[in-house]
Amino acid sequence: MVAGKPFLAGRQEFAALYGVKPTQVTQWVARDVLNYEHAVIVSGSPYWLLSFARGFGQMTPRPKELDQRVLQQLVAAQEPGVWARSVNEVPPLVGLQEATALFGLSSQQNLSAVVRQGRFAPADYQLSGSPLWLLDTLIEAAPEIQAKSRTVMWAIVPQVEAALRQGRYTGPGSVIVPRGRAAAKAL
Repeated sequence: MVAGKPFLAGRQEFAALYGVKPTQVTQWVARDVLNYEHAVIVSGSPYWLLSFARGFGQMTPRPKELDQRVLQQLVAAQEPGVWARSVNEVPPLVGLQEATALFGLSSQQNLSAVVRQGRFAPADYQLSGSPLWLLDTLIEAAPEIQAKSRTVMWAIVPQVEAALRQGRYTGPGSVIVPRGRAAAKAL
C-alpha cells in the first residue's frame, strides 16, 4: 500500500483524458484494447490508476493524444494524492454498494439519500458521478455518523470491514455486472 490517496480515473474521466465519450471506453474494453488489470472495482465500476490512464494512449496500436489540461484538473481535484504503480498499492475503497454492506443497511437508496443530504462522511473521491471513500475514512467517521442519526444504528459489520481490508470482499459491488448486449451474451 502507498501512503495516501492514489490518483484514479473512472470511465468518464478516462474518456475525458482522450477526448472521447465514455461509451468509447466501454468499447475499448469490449475490443480488448483496454482491460481491468490496472483498475480497482468499486460498486461494480472500474476505476483505473491515473498513472496507467495517462500512459494508455501511447500503449495502443493507434496512439491517442492525452489532454494535459484534463489530467491537471483530475490531479488537482484529487489532491493530496499519490501516483500508484499497481492496484496492490490502492488502499481499500468503498462505494455506495460496499458502504451499504459495511453498515449492514438494507437499501443502497437509503444511503444515497443520506449522502446527498450531507449527513454522511464527505467522499474522498467523486469519480464518474459516484462518491468513493477510503475505508478508513468511513471507519473514522462512523461515531459521528452514528451520533447524527435518529433512526439507523450505523454499526459497522466486522466481517465486511475485514473482507474489504484483506482484499477478499465478494459482496455487492465487488464485480462488474454486464449490462445491455454484454448481459445478453452472458446468458
